[in-house]
Amino acid sequence: MAERQGNGRKNDPQRTQEDILAVATEEFSTHGLAGARVDAIAERTRTSKRMIYYYFGSKEGLYLAVLERSYRRIRTLEADLELANLPPEKALRTLIETTFDHDESNPDFVRLVSIENIHHAAHMLRSEAIRELNVSVIQMIEAIIARGLADGTFRRKADPIDVHMLISAFCFFRVSNRYTFGTIFRRDLSEKATIERHRSMIADAVISYLKSPEGGPAST
Repeated sequence: MAERQGNGRKNDPQRTQEDILAVATEEFSTHGLAGARVDAIAERTRTSKRMIYYYFGSKEGLYLAVLERSYRRIRTLEADLELANLPPEKALRTLIETTFDHDESNPDFVRLVSIENIHHAAHMLRSEAIRELNVSVIQMIEAIIARGLADGTFRRKADPIDVHMLISAFCFFRVSNRYTFGTIFRRDLSEKATIERHRSMIADAVISYLKSPEGGPAST
């Protein structure tokens, strides 16, 4: 049976670390690395700065752990789709829709990635885990394209990293720029009909690109 700490929490290190990471995700995504306060994270998780530093080493170590957890969650979500069991076009559409839904439902992830870009990926460069985690999605897209080329579904042998960037760019932009874009063009990107239209639009655009011939315009 798990022991209880003086603050009434059960001494469950794994649960404690997960609680810290969940709260830290919100703290870092809201205030950035410089503005986030470890004291605030400790207070909300009913732990202490000493315990947080014991688990994560430093504020920067905690921030990096939050980034790794965020990437691990989306890559795990993709792996659970079992896309190899679906026809190529359906598999790709499912992957795109999953990416779209993830970014729409997880603005904290989008803000964290934006913050890390402000820092020129300085912290991410220290993480072998993030590099290894993101190999899977490229391999997944590469396999879908290869199957599509083999059965005639696709005609363009596209670079899987380019395809991943195309998908990510649209899905990410909708969330990262929704306030500025919405203010400039007087359009609410959170409106249900707009979300559904954009969800279909990015999948249709990527699939049309892959169905177009090499060196030719995308099919309509």
